[in-house]
Amino acid sequence: MAAICAAAGLAFHALVDHHYEDVLVQWRSALATAVAVAAVVFVLGVELRRWHWALGFALLWGAVLGLIAWQTAAYNLQGNPIEWPFWSGMLAVLVATPLFQTHRDVAPDWRFWKLWQMPYDRLHSHAWTDAVIGAASLAFVGIAFLLTFLISEMFHLIGIDLIRDLLNDEWFGWMLAGAAFGGAVGLLRERDKLVSTLQRLVMIVLAVLAPVLAAALVIFLLSLAGTGLAKLWASGFSTAALMLAAAAFAVLLANAVIGNGTDDRATNPLLRWAAPVLAVAVLPLAVIAYYSMQLRIGQYGWTPERIWGLIATLIALAYGAIGLWSVVKGRRDFDDVLRPLQQKLAIGVALLALFLALPILDFGAISTRDQLARLTSGATKVEKFDWAALAYDFGPSGRAALKKLTKSPQKARADAAKAALAAKNRWDLTGPQGPVLLKPLAERLRVIPAERALPAEALERIAGTYMCSRAKACVAVWLADDRIGVIGQNEPGEATNFDFVSLNKDGRWVQGDIGRDTRPTRPEVDLSKATVTVETVEQRRILVNGVPESGAFE
Repeated sequence: MAAICAAAGLAFHALVDHHYEDVLVQWRSALATAVAVAAVVFVLGVELRRWHWALGFALLWGAVLGLIAWQTAAYNLQGNPIEWPFWSGMLAVLVATPLFQTHRDVAPDWRFWKLWQMPYDRLHSHAWTDAVIGAASLAFVGIAFLLTFLISEMFHLIGIDLIRDLLNDEWFGWMLAGAAFGGAVGLLRERDKLVSTLQRLVMIVLAVLAPVLAAALVIFLLSLAGTGLAKLWASGFSTAALMLAAAAFAVLLANAVIGNGTDDRATNPLLRWAAPVLAVAVLPLAVIAYYSMQLRIGQYGWTPERIWGLIATLIALAYGAIGLWSVVKGRRDFDDVLRPLQQKLAIGVALLALFLALPILDFGAISTRDQLARLTSGATKVEKFDWAALAYDFGPSGRAALKKLTKSPQKARADAAKAALAAKNRWDLTGPQGPVLLKPLAERLRVIPAERALPAEALERIAGTYMCSRAKACVAVWLADDRIGVIGQNEPGEATNFDFVSLNKDGRWVQGDIGRDTRPTRPEVDLSKATVTVETVEQRRILVNGVPESGAFE
């Protein structure tokens, strides 16, 4: 397992290694995702018994998540695959893995259409064991890096820098992380009794917290009857996110108390009473989260994030409903009713998450139609409209809508749409005046001395820096043949931004100083006979209207 994950780490690095200022090619994002997901799912789910099932399961999910990453990276201009569909796919993997492990243990073949009839105790045990092993293995990765760093510094003291240099290479870091993670998973999988004890210990520790959260939720919900919900909206926090987080913790702690089965549930009376309280409390929390989402949508319309948030609240409502039903029907033995319902809900959530991760429903198109309707009706003013979201978050539908708006007879809308399409990044479209198209860099940039032109690559790098990308005024000062000082100011009267753009050893212009050390090699000195004098040193720094803008750089 250590070798498999080390190889996967090396392959992952080879696929994602690129200049940080360039967008990663879509196929490389997809393949890197497939490699990482397949390796992790395989080592977490494999056993010698029916190991080829685990291999097929891991390769299948690697391919699925790779395709999702490909589609997500191509959706918007940033080329970032880590978006909401990707996380939805990851949720599907996390839920599907214990389902697969249970089916592998008890089923004679590949038929999956009777998943809900699998033994709950084994399914619940696999879910908790995977979580414990995954968390422990990640902790081991951190310890492995700390130990490697300690060893590298020990050898550095005696002039051997091999390990230190390896740690500075990203490929070695990914291989070390993979080997540590895979090795830790393998070691823990070989010690079933130890893992079982560790799992029980984690559940016992979490179960102790159940009465605390149960009491807090009861007091909180009763307090709302007196204070009302208005203070929730005025708190400045996302009410829906906070309620969903509280509901998730309630589900976690309730399951820690009820355990894998009737014989495994906690016997302490306080814990036994806390579990049904937590199960029932999920429903009012989910209702508050749902109401908060509806208010937000009514005020500002649909966006992909709000659609995902609404789906999360609906899942919480479903769990809250089965929790309440279980307590009403089962009373003190509510967990016997809850367990099979949780199993069916888990299967449904996995299927729903996978469906939503696939490019079947276009949340960007839904959001675009709604936001345009609000703009057309006057519910959202031009200066309050989120042009950056239309350009960068809503995908092809948003960009197509912007192109149509450029032909709008209303000049304010047309100008804003043109600015949104012309912007190279979303940050150019934020500000008190709304989206304003900046002048070309050639009109905003001064070069000192004026007669010395900037190389094309240096000009491109300056255009993308934080100093000049959004600046109304920008100045480039030649300091040497391989170093340029760059000053930018977003608005007149605001603070200025300064940094260097330098030519590195690979012949590329990069942001920052290359850190040359021009001091001559120090000769051998006999201080008892050496001549000691005081020297006055001239320094260079950039002044703006006589005021130092940069520190001394020579």
